[in-house]
Amino acid sequence: MKSKDSNYDLNKRLKCDDKLINVNKSMIMGVLNLTPDSFFEGSRNRSVEDAFLRAESMIESGVNIIDVGGVSTRPGADLLSTEEELNRIIPIIKLLKNKFSEILISVDTFRSEVARIAVENGADIINDVYGGEYDDKMFDLVAELDVAYILMHARGDAQTMQSLCQYDDVVKEVVFELSQKVEKLRQKGVKDIIVDPGFGFAKNLEQNYTLFKNVAYLKLLDCPILIGISRKSMIYKLLDIKADNSLNGTTVLNTLSIFENYAIIRVHDVEEAVQARQIIEAINA
Repeated sequence: MKSKDSNYDLNKRLKCDDKLINVNKSMIMGVLNLTPDSFFEGSRNRSVEDAFLRAESMIESGVNIIDVGGVSTRPGADLLSTEEELNRIIPIIKLLKNKFSEILISVDTFRSEVARIAVENGADIINDVYGGEYDDKMFDLVAELDVAYILMHARGDAQTMQSLCQYDDVVKEVVFELSQKVEKLRQKGVKDIIVDPGFGFAKNLEQNYTLFKNVAYLKLLDCPILIGISRKSMIYKLLDIKADNSLNGTTVLNTLSIFENYAIIRVHDVEEAVQARQIIEAINA
């Protein structure tokens, strides 16, 4: 029982530092937040020690990528200074690289200065939730560093995004806006681009589900696709529950995404996502 598009990405590879990664099955990316105010309380880590213990647990559960972030980008979140962002994330990136060199590390940042320093200290991937909109130096930096780049669709920032949900056709406009940026990156020589439709970023509840249903259109961009829906409001608002109770809904959407063979599934709950992938692999064997 295979998805009609199950061969998608079978021949794609990503260059991450000195590693050549085959994107022939969904990779699990675990969220490691060094923030006191992320929307999901269970993902908050207030110290390097806490973050390291959480990373160890994710590695034991089978995570492929650890996504380290120091700034909350939930709607309405306050903007942190560059200095404080660096103070939060660089120690844990260095520690993880030293202790677990085989694990890929992505840095969740929209600042080129933070991205540069993170890569210099061991990060393999830049995960930019604002897709170069916040910092006009980001695309040039990605080209200079020759690093894998996650390009997410968004409009506005944490303070304004929820007022920018006006689309005539959310699927066509997300694909088009991402395609323009993919082309700019390719013109600069960037080869390793992952696209993320940006669930929850300048999309309302109905738009999120319309987009999820039609994510396959992003394959037109010929880039691996990242799905990040873990415990987001599109789940808990639909079910009228809290983010803390949204693991079941998250697992449903993650399982559907793994079944479609999307390249990266970004999650707070690694063990459950790895188990979902194992079951899908058994079905498709």
